Amino acid sequence: MSVYLGSYGYVALKRTSPPRAIKVVLHTGDVNDGANRFALDGQENTLVTGDYIYIKNTAASDLDFVAASGWYDNQRHPDGNWYISVDEIGGIRLFDTYAKAVNGNSADAIDLTVPASDLTLDITIQNQDFLRLGQITAYELSTQRETIDVTALSDEFRSQLGALMTGSGSLQAHWDYQNTGEQSNYLLQLAIRTEVGSAFDARFYLKTANYTAGAGVDQTDDEIFYEVSGVVTQAGVAFSPDSVVQVSADFVTTGPIRLKVRTLSYDELLQETGDRILQENNSAIRLESSPD
Repeated sequence: MSVYLGSYGYVALKRTSPPRAIKVVLHTGDVNDGANRFALDGQENTLVTGDYIYIKNTAASDLDFVAASGWYDNQRHPDGNWYISVDEIGGIRLFDTYAKAVNGNSADAIDLTVPASDLTLDITIQNQDFLRLGQITAYELSTQRETIDVTALSDEFRSQLGALMTGSGSLQAHWDYQNTGEQSNYLLQLAIRTEVGSAFDARFYLKTANYTAGAGVDQTDDEIFYEVSGVVTQAGVAFSPDSVVQVSADFVTTGPIRLKVRTLSYDELLQETGDRILQENNSAIRLESSPD
């Protein structure tokens, strides 16, 4: 019998939002080109640090408050995608990577310029890759299926049919807001979002790669995880002088609950030096192994 340890599991989150765009007006006085920072009135609980947003000028003209260097081709366009950092007074800076946005260093921010006139913008939070949720200490995920009683008067035994399935669970983590993955502090921010809601996608790993419980070396690359979409229904923080600060969150699922199993082996993409090529979340780029 193989025994698997819970210390090898983890949770990965993907930020989600409704497909509708948030319409805002960016005034010329809201852009501080010296600090590469701008403000959006009335959006204090909508955008949070680490969001990957799509900004579109509704007038179909260029986004002239972003310098040309903010695009890959060094030319202004009517729309663009950036990661954002939101400071303590609601100021927003644009970045080209998630790690830079989390650090929030103004020197790494995309250059901004004062626009010629007020701009009406459509802003959408777009889905990105799953990021490992840091400092997780425990999680629980349970599924329930409703039943419908179809017993007839002449039946000797009760008959029931399976109906709709629901899921719910909880997360516990050490509070953190500075690690390069997805911070546990995001659970608290997620719960108080007003405009875009508190939805998320998640993967709950039971068996991770590079880990096996037995002598079967061929099982080290196997991955088994639940993939769900959910909504945070409660989030809280426990603060006491004799313990580390803990974050907890309860959630319910809002779509299919899938138990996925990956048993294919992978090859890692390497540089000429033999070093692995890493993604933004510091994981290696993997390719499915070719059969012998």
